[in-house]
Amino acid sequence: MGFKLSLFPKKLKEKRILMRVDFNVPSRLGKVDDDFRIQKTIPAIKDLIKCGHKIILISHFEQKDKTPTLLPVAAYLKERGLKRLRFVDEVTGDKVKNAVSKMRSGDVILLENLRKDPREKNNNATFASELANLADYYINEAFSVSHREHASIVGVSKLLPSFAGPLFKEEVRRLSRSFRPPHPFLFVLGGIKPIKLLLLERFLGRADNIIIGGTMANTILYAKGVKVGESIIEKESISKIKDNILNSNKILFPSDVVVSRKGRKKTIVLKDVEKNDSIFDLGPDTMRQAEAMIKKSRFVLWNGPLGYVEGGFDGSTLQLAVALSRSKAETIVGGGDTLGFLRKENLSGKFSFISTGGGAMLEFLAYGTLPGINALQKP
Repeated sequence: MGFKLSLFPKKLKEKRILMRVDFNVPSRLGKVDDDFRIQKTIPAIKDLIKCGHKIILISHFEQKDKTPTLLPVAAYLKERGLKRLRFVDEVTGDKVKNAVSKMRSGDVILLENLRKDPREKNNNATFASELANLADYYINEAFSVSHREHASIVGVSKLLPSFAGPLFKEEVRRLSRSFRPPHPFLFVLGGIKPIKLLLLERFLGRADNIIIGGTMANTILYAKGVKVGESIIEKESISKIKDNILNSNKILFPSDVVVSRKGRKKTIVLKDVEKNDSIFDLGPDTMRQAEAMIKKSRFVLWNGPLGYVEGGFDGSTLQLAVALSRSKAETIVGGGDTLGFLRKENLSGKFSFISTGGGAMLEFLAYGTLPGINALQKP
C-alpha cells in the first residue's frame, strides 16, 4: 500500500512554515514528564532552522479532560536547545500576527494550546484560514493525532502547500510493513479499546500467530463460554466476536492466568478461575508458549500491555518485552501505555521502531489510512 507523501523541499530557504506537532505529553507539577514525542520531533525543527525558515509550531495539550497551557513545553524546548523559541499565549489574533510579523530567519514560535479554541476540534473553516494565513507552507509532523479531522490536521492542508514531516512519513512507512509483512508474522494485541477487535479480525488472515491479553482476552474467553469470574470485559463487543476468532488456531488463548483473589495475586490454570476472581495477567505457561512464537518470528507487531500493568500485574508484559528485545525479528511497537512501560523499564531502545501513535496507530492499521494522510495526498 503506497502513499504519495512529499517531504518539504530542501531547496527552499527562509519561508514561514506552520508545523503541526504533537506535544501532548505527560507532565507533572508543570513540567514535562515524558519527552518521547518531543524528542522525536526536535530533529525536524532543527533542520528547518538550519535552512533559515521561520517556524510556527502548533499543538494541542490535554490533561484529565482539561486544556492547560503549553508554556511548560516551551520552557522544555528552550532547555533542549531551541534558544530562539518564543511562546505566544494565544492561538490566533493580533498578538499572534504581530509576533509572526517580527520573526527573523531561524526563529521559532510556539502558539498556545490549539484546543483552547473550540473551533479546532470542529474543523472550522475560518479557524483553519486564520492559522493558514500565518505561513507560506504547512508541515504535518503529528502522525499521532492524524486520525482526528481537526482544523490543524485537515483544514489547513487545503489552504497551503502541504507536506509530511520526516517522522510522519517514517511512521507511515514502518506501519505499512504490517500490511505485507515478512513471515512468520506475530501480532501481539493487548489493552481495552473496542477498535482492537476489528484489528484482530483484520489481521487474522495476515498473521501466522497472535497473542492476546488484557480486557480483550477476557472478553473473547467469555464469549467462548469460559468462566472469567469478575474480570473486566467489553460487554458491547461480545455479540461482534465472530466464529473465526473464537475457533482460530492462530490465537494463543491463555492456559493459565494471574488473578486477584481476596486482594492477593494468584497464578492458576484457566479452568480454576472462581466467581470472585479477576483476571489481570497472563500466566507463566502461556508466556512460555508466547516466547516460542517469538523465537520463530521474523516480524512482530505489538500494541498494548498484556496485563493490568498500572495495578502491578506486569509480569507477562515485561516477559514479552524482554523476549522481543532479544529477538532477531523486526519489531514494531506502539500504544501510549506500552511506550510508558518500556521507558520505565529502560527497554525502549531495544526495538526496530516505536510508534508515537496510540489511537492513530490503531486506526491506521485497521483502515489503512488516516484523515491526516488523505489530506496530504498529492494528485
